[in-house]
Amino acid sequence: MKLARDTWLIFQRQMLLLLRQPVWVFVGVFQPVMYLLLFAPLLKPALAPMGATTNADTYRIFVPGLLVLLAIFGGLFQGFGLIAELRAGVIERSRVTPISRFALLLGRSLRDVVSLIAQAVIITLLSLAFGLRVHLGDLLLAYVLLGFIALMTSAVSYAVALKVKSEDALAPVMNTVAQPVLLLSGILLPLTFAPLWLRRVADWNPFSWAVEGSRALFNGDLDNAKVWQGLVISAVLTVLAVLWAAREFARSVR
Repeated sequence: MKLARDTWLIFQRQMLLLLRQPVWVFVGVFQPVMYLLLFAPLLKPALAPMGATTNADTYRIFVPGLLVLLAIFGGLFQGFGLIAELRAGVIERSRVTPISRFALLLGRSLRDVVSLIAQAVIITLLSLAFGLRVHLGDLLLAYVLLGFIALMTSAVSYAVALKVKSEDALAPVMNTVAQPVLLLSGILLPLTFAPLWLRRVADWNPFSWAVEGSRALFNGDLDNAKVWQGLVISAVLTVLAVLWAAREFARSVR
């Protein structure tokens, strides 16, 4: 009960800070919207060999990957805000409070998940105007998958931020991680026709499973094994990431 209460208190505070500057939600949406408006219209000829003969087919392939991209990058760069709090002494002052150290992480990460889902809803609504069609139940399950990814990546970002304690060090680390993750997950284009060796390497990228599972959901294929594989892999990695980040918070706020 104490953990839940402390997490709720931290979550409330973080959400209040976010709502005071809601522009950050729309800043996070800007790049995906540019992909949606300027890149997606070019994809129909490229995706035709995969059965994308209509705009709805094209957006069912492209939008799930775009949402996973939003979750990955939105989470991986949350550590910059934590470094600012470290510099301002916010984390230091937490030492004299009886609040759970695990709640310090969980409250922040849940704020990141809510922010990501809000951005995903905006992207989805915009996509409907371009012809995207998806069942509500499948969409909600896809959002659960996105929530796991956002929680995982934000926890990793916080853990690394507590290790390096510098924006100058955090930026290259996160960029080094993000680039191969992006290229090996088939986010913008499926890896169906990629060389065999590239597909085998991508099999070791957990985010490629999340992307494939999300695309299956947007296609209404709930029975596809990739859906449950993506959910299970994401959930397991999320638990591991949260435990690691919680340990780093406990060390920093002793």
